[in-house]
Amino acid sequence: MRKRKLIWALGITASLLLLVGYNGQTKKVHNPNLLSIAHRGASSFAPENTRAAFQKGVELQADYLECDVHVSKDGELVIMHDEKVDRTTNGSGLISEYTLEELKNLDVGSYHSDMFAGETIMTMNELLEEFYDHVGLLIELKNPASYPGVEEKVVSILNEYEDLGSIIIQSFDVESMRKIHNLLPSLEVAVLIRPAESLLSSRKLDDLTSFASYINFNVSFLNKRMVDNIHRRDSKVLVWSKKDKKLVAKAQKYGVDGIISDFSKWPDNEQIFLVQE
Repeated sequence: MRKRKLIWALGITASLLLLVGYNGQTKKVHNPNLLSIAHRGASSFAPENTRAAFQKGVELQADYLECDVHVSKDGELVIMHDEKVDRTTNGSGLISEYTLEELKNLDVGSYHSDMFAGETIMTMNELLEEFYDHVGLLIELKNPASYPGVEEKVVSILNEYEDLGSIIIQSFDVESMRKIHNLLPSLEVAVLIRPAESLLSSRKLDDLTSFASYINFNVSFLNKRMVDNIHRRDSKVLVWSKKDKKLVAKAQKYGVDGIISDFSKWPDNEQIFLVQE
């Protein structure tokens, strides 16, 4: 009877701690076994791929900021997802038709909210200058075949940094990532897998993992066996999906290494727990 009362009391105490915290000496942290990667920055909170979104990602303690790179008319590496500026700016047309100066004159914040009016496009150089050493960077090359020599441009910038341990370059273009690896073997690269190509053969896995540190999937087209096969080849797996709380549970079940998500922090009541400081 006494033992039962003790168990009951401990249960009540634990519940209260979860509700109100432990006298201000607890904090919420994400699952330490999964990398939290802020998709285009914390793009649920601020306009995607902007300084504001990246700063918010850091504030929310993301492990990595994910962003996208295109090349301007005058050969500058610029941060934007689409190849056209229409969706996220007050301009229109291809990024490759604009000089950097012209791109800098576009408003990349107002589409999200008036409070972000005046946000300007960032270059890859600016991204590194501001966020290197503060957070990991997962940089995606968009359509590298459309920008001959983009791999050399990326490597030229990264060669200015001594420690590349917190930087990953990724793309759907396998040969572009192979080229990056050959140019700068110390840099980790990741291959993004399209849903239609998710059933990778052993031969294909052997090839990809021979140079790619990460093989990344839409979690809806992935299974645990594939994750295990990649891990056995000493590479890792990052996943992305729509903004769905079930993503966290599925990712943990499969044993992946990280999640690329608009959250940049785990959803409330999903893999969030209290730890004593």
